[in-house]
Amino acid sequence: MRNKLLKIATIPFLVSVLLSGCSEPANNKGITVQAGDNTQIETTQASADMAKASKSIVASAHDIATRVAKWQIAQFGNLTYIPESHREKSENPKFWIQATFYIGLTKWLEVDKNVEFMTYVNKMAKEQEYGLLTERPYHADDHTIGQTYLWLAEQTGNQEAIRPTQQHFNWILANRPDVGLEMLDITASGSGKQHLEGDCQLRWCWADALFMAPRTWLKLSNVTGDPKYFEYADAEFWAAADYLFSDDYGLFFRDSRYFEMKSDNGEPVFWGRGNGWVFASLPLIIDDLPNGHPSRERYLELYKKNAAALLKLQTPEGYWPASLLDPNKVKTPEVSGSAFITYGLAWGVNNGILTDDKSKEVVEKGWAALEKAVADDGRVNWVQHVGKSPDPVKKTDSQLYGSGAVLLAASEMAKWQG
Repeated sequence: MRNKLLKIATIPFLVSVLLSGCSEPANNKGITVQAGDNTQIETTQASADMAKASKSIVASAHDIATRVAKWQIAQFGNLTYIPESHREKSENPKFWIQATFYIGLTKWLEVDKNVEFMTYVNKMAKEQEYGLLTERPYHADDHTIGQTYLWLAEQTGNQEAIRPTQQHFNWILANRPDVGLEMLDITASGSGKQHLEGDCQLRWCWADALFMAPRTWLKLSNVTGDPKYFEYADAEFWAAADYLFSDDYGLFFRDSRYFEMKSDNGEPVFWGRGNGWVFASLPLIIDDLPNGHPSRERYLELYKKNAAALLKLQTPEGYWPASLLDPNKVKTPEVSGSAFITYGLAWGVNNGILTDDKSKEVVEKGWAALEKAVADDGRVNWVQHVGKSPDPVKKTDSQLYGSGAVLLAASEMAKWQG
């Protein structure tokens, strides 16, 4: 198994400073412009303009990510802007809401090796004793924070960061759940405890789960060298993906209750953030897959199908609707789903999977929309609160997973070539 090691160096803000100070070279070496050859002159100018635009986007990514990360870290212990119904859970680093922020932050740390941010991640993980929530041992949401612990193990070789997750997952492998994937109303808010018969959340029966858990299992295989963890996760991922993905629309239903559901306007209900969760999970998983893994092409094929649908659904303002096929359901911006989708599409462009000009235009338009949603102090606005459906959003709505999603997008825009 491949173990990706990233050396964290002391380079705070150096990259962004250098980028913001870059100027265009005086000459374009290797290009000969003939007098009177207007076509060649225009081509050269167009190339220069594109290079300048790419540098501007890269500098923007560093600026946005730094502001967002600093603002969000500064809010811990003072999350009064979050509705009381989810404030306590948001304050818990082990819960998925905060854990998603750390996924975005760790991906950003792979780009800009900010010592302040790295120190904060290390401190948080140590304070939590690298542990998962255990009240709902099977629940995907409660496996999310494991991605950060195992990322730290990859970076530092810290074995303590591995043991609690490994012990937890060993228990699951010894007590594998045997339930169907149909989401029942009676168990939809279930705890994920083993004794709740028929609760499909003992497995990964909702779209969000495919972001929360599978990559944790994959990273555990990578850091231990034992394939059994991802063998389990790979099978469970595809059971859920095959169940929830609509070949007709190229999109994911949130769970089985949405298979036949229609919006007020008579359109199928495909939740923007629900699709954002899955679409963002695919690059994260593919990047961590060992070279030559037999499932790689299958993940790539799913990525391409989902990307093809999402590329068509961007709003004129650059966001993706909260209800993907019914933009009139929620007419305001929704940043969490939009940021996850922008991240996924930017990854496809950067990795040579999406090569057409339209894809590049969509990504740049999506990033421009995210820029507008981030306040000067780094607060991420227009983030739908915790939910499962396309719900109304206000500009002042903000949440930690929204910040994490913007950091993910920034991690790819910082590599942008245009």
